[in-house]
Amino acid sequence: MAERDNRRGNRRDREEATPEFADRLVAINRVSKTVKGGKRFGFAALVVVGDQKGRVGFGKGKAKEVPEAIRKATEAAKRNMVRIPLKEGRTLHHDIEGRHGAGRVVMRTAPQGTGIIAGGPMRAVFEMLGVQDVVAKSIGSQNPYNMIRATLEGLSKMASPRAVAQRRGKKVAEILGAKADEAETADA
Repeated sequence: MAERDNRRGNRRDREEATPEFADRLVAINRVSKTVKGGKRFGFAALVVVGDQKGRVGFGKGKAKEVPEAIRKATEAAKRNMVRIPLKEGRTLHHDIEGRHGAGRVVMRTAPQGTGIIAGGPMRAVFEMLGVQDVVAKSIGSQNPYNMIRATLEGLSKMASPRAVAQRRGKKVAEILGAKADEAETADA
């Protein structure tokens, strides 16, 4: 029995050693069930969690009380975090589009000082991710669940020049140089 308590203690210590995450409550949905004596209410929470340095995740939780639903959603978000490569730690490497169900989002890289131009749930994802400059637009579904899923789906497709160069067996300068050469020939 003492060994089991010791293991739990180690796990708790390990959780405290992990970097602190910021979280953002995106939506709370109240649902009711009509029963013989009246109505019973339940709550569903949608939370986005990130370290503001390139890692982000989302989770949903359901419970009879709001704080418990938020706690469950936060734990679920911490469990399914993904790492997204950022350009200069502030913006996206290239323009991308994400889709989930009827939700479609378009995300564009932006110059320094632009800020986060995005609506609702997408803004929460970018803030928790640590993006400082981005222009984004949601097209289609306004459901926050679908918007977040579409945003993360698009972000997961983003590739840094270093990753592309490694995959192709080239140097980063060759990858970035190829884009510059294409732009010059297109202008001519």
